[in-house]
Amino acid sequence: MLNLALIAIWLLLSLVSLCLGQYHVSIDEAIKILLGSDADATARSVMYDIRIPRILLSSLCGGSLALAGLSLQAVFKNPLVGPHIVGVSTAAAFGGALCILLGFGSFYIVGFAFFFGLAALFMLYFIAKLVARADIFSLILAGIVINGVFAALTSLVQYLADNEEVLPNIVYWLLGSFVSANYDKITLMAIVALPCATILIMLRWRFNLLSLNDDDLKVLGLNIVRLRSVILLLCTLLIAVQVSVSGNIGWVGLVVPHIVRLIAGSDHVRLMPACFIAGAVFMLAIDDLSRCISSAEVPLGILSALVGSPIFAFLLKRSSKNAKSN
Repeated sequence: MLNLALIAIWLLLSLVSLCLGQYHVSIDEAIKILLGSDADATARSVMYDIRIPRILLSSLCGGSLALAGLSLQAVFKNPLVGPHIVGVSTAAAFGGALCILLGFGSFYIVGFAFFFGLAALFMLYFIAKLVARADIFSLILAGIVINGVFAALTSLVQYLADNEEVLPNIVYWLLGSFVSANYDKITLMAIVALPCATILIMLRWRFNLLSLNDDDLKVLGLNIVRLRSVILLLCTLLIAVQVSVSGNIGWVGLVVPHIVRLIAGSDHVRLMPACFIAGAVFMLAIDDLSRCISSAEVPLGILSALVGSPIFAFLLKRSSKNAKSN
């Protein structure tokens, strides 16, 4: 029932999104175009070439971030964990910023960001292997190290960039946007994100077991190190491909799992499909809001933080009240 309600909200937001923008398209006209009826050629082009790609890309990115955030919270047994914890989003952001600094085109930005996002995962396990441990604590510390290194490198790239032309492009890309959404980016996002999301959702019953300690999991015959590695790889792919196509957008992977958990409970069998759809709804709503505030769109990284942080604070306050009452 929750999933159907979320899908209905997504469909409603998608219809609204088709009508938003500098070129006005009425709801009636949008429905006629979707049904294949005769309509203004310009309106048809705006919808199919600009707005529908934007809806699809934002939905895939939001769902991927939310599902990755929920999965990482389960793996690290910490509800305050988000996609940034393994350093993948920061590494992918550095890759895109470096590509812009070097003067390569938008096609190469996707490749650079994706490559460095994957490199962060290998670095994560390399650091964990150096200390001869692959437990939760070691992985979190390794993620903090990687996050700090790539954040510093991104700052260095911004420092070296030309102030008049290159630096504004880097800053704008880092803040996240779906302005450049197209079917090529949707294809890349779908090829990577949909299989990864499907596998994670298929493993959802195992996520409930992750709340147990490692010794209990071994008694149950579950290879926790391998399961943890598979989940981290899938989450890395989701985060890396999202950053590569739309820049670094925060808070989605942290806030959405908490919202859905408040409604659906803690059972990951119900939680994971709902979280993916809710992430798509949240990101689409943020994107619609960014287009309504001003003619010059507010970058999504800024807006997601402004919207997400108060919601997260409210959820924390509510959870603390529930804990006291219990």
